[in-house]
Parts: sequence; structure tokens; C-alpha cells
Amino acid sequence: MIQITTPGRPVSTELPLDNPLLHARAISRALGVVGDRSSLLLTYWVFLGRFRFTELVKCTGLSKSLVSNRLKRLAEQGVIERRDVNGANEFHLTDMGKDLYDVALAIIYWDKRWHFTEGCLTHHLKHAACGKEFSPVPSCAQCEAPYDARACDWHYGPGAPDSALASDMPSRRSRIAPSALDAKHPIMDRSLEILGDRWTALTIAAAFYRVRTFGGFQQALGIATNILSSRLSRLTELGIFSRNEHGRGEYRLTEEGLSLFPVIVTLMRWGDRWFCDEPALVLSHRSCNQPLVSMMVCDQCGGRVGFGDFYF
Repeated sequence: MIQITTPGRPVSTELPLDNPLLHARAISRALGVVGDRSSLLLTYWVFLGRFRFTELVKCTGLSKSLVSNRLKRLAEQGVIERRDVNGANEFHLTDMGKDLYDVALAIIYWDKRWHFTEGCLTHHLKHAACGKEFSPVPSCAQCEAPYDARACDWHYGPGAPDSALASDMPSRRSRIAPSALDAKHPIMDRSLEILGDRWTALTIAAAFYRVRTFGGFQQALGIATNILSSRLSRLTELGIFSRNEHGRGEYRLTEEGLSLFPVIVTLMRWGDRWFCDEPALVLSHRSCNQPLVSMMVCDQCGGRVGFGDFYF
């Protein structure tokens, strides 16, 4: 277990962490894998049991060449693997890929809370353990109590920060054709806005570290002003940020934005597990004063929801 040896600065204070995104290397590296719209869309469909190349082309609406390119990249990154099943090639999640399950549930938690859609299949998942339609609840594995951004503190961890953010991030937001977004899966349209672009997701992450001003985001992210302006405007338009309600020129997370916290937490945990020897940032849960280990539980029976523990 990670021991918290320094008090750090909690998210409830008015001051940001020093160079927050350099310490949040786990999130940056995780987004290097899933922070691409095409890769995220393909991973989503593999999660839902579409394993064959032709199925993935049909479900995503992406070109064969793009699907082939992204599947190859996801395989090289260790998220999926090619298997021969009865003489046919299929693409399945590895242990690393299955470990993204909590990230997926965190997205469902946020999307169902703020954008419930009757026809959305993922808003009507049933928990295999109790057989009831459920909503995932982000909870602390130490004390089993729910958590949110206001119930946690950030602390500097034992790992060294990155010297800089990834320099190969694209400056333009990639596009997904409307045909790729099935009417029964509107969650993908919304989640692609948040996670399908690394600069957007990192801007949200920086806000959880108390970065609030345009200059603060620019310094924390090392991002060009035109790219930052575009991302901040879009996040404000989406209702994730509000502006000028608390101070001139400040961008703050709205209640909807704050409820994205479990997405950031689960991304950080996944990145720590697969890309970092030691975490550079550690979260503690105030209710139990222990390092936060996130888990998702069923709101109907209170049981843990693990990979594959659901059906439609």
C-alpha cells in the first residue's frame, strides 16, 4: 500500500498543484492509448462483443484502412490481441484492455446521470449478480463509501514527474462520421467529445488540479493559445466548464464537469498500473484517510461490478 508521507494540496483549496500535468504522467500516458477517437470507438465495440474485422468496420462506419491501422496500433500498445477462432481472425481485449473496464463504467456513470437516453443500451445494463438494471457507483475500495471530487485530496507520490507532456499529440480534433455513431449508442458521441481528444481530456484533468485561468492552463499544458482557446470554448459550450461566475477570466468545472472526476481517477489508476513504476500523484479519500482505490459497485445490490458482470 502507498503511504502518504506529505500533505500535498487538496482539491478544495484555492491554489493549483505545481506543474500538475507533469505529475499526472499516468493520465497523459493513458490518453496516449485511448485518447484517439477511432481507437476509443473500436475499443468500445470490442467491449460489446464485436470481435471480427468486418463487424468492426460495419459497427464503426470507419474505412477498412483506418480500422486496420487502429487495430494494429491497439495491438502494439497491448490493449487487444489477434486470435484465431475457428479459422477466423478475431480481436479480443488483453488483460490490459479488460482493465479499462472501470474507465468505461465511469463514463456510463457520468453519461447516464446527465444525459439519460431511453434508447441507449448502456443506460440499461443489468448486473449479472442481482439481475437488476443498475447504475455504476464510483466507490472507495478501502471503506466502500462513494467518492467524488470534493471528498478527495491530491498528494505528491513517490514517482518522478515527466519532464514534459507527450509532444506528439495532434493539434486538431479528429472527426468521426455520423454513420459511426449508432442511434442506440449516443453515449459514444458524448464520450468522444471528452476522451476522444487528448488535449480536451488533459484540460479537464488540469481543472481538477485547481487550474482555472487561461494562462494557468497554457502553463500547465504547454499548449498553443489557439488550441487551448478552442478546447476551452468547446468545454464551456458543452457545459463542462463555466466562465466568469467566480472571477474574471476563470474557468471552473460545473457540477456536470465535477462528476467526470471518476473518469480521471480510473484513467490515472490504469495509467499507473500499466505505464508507471511508481505514481507521481496519489489520491486520498477523506472518509477513511487512505489512498483512494476506486471500484465500481451496483446501486441495486451494492456488489462489485467487474469485467463482464453485466448483460443487456
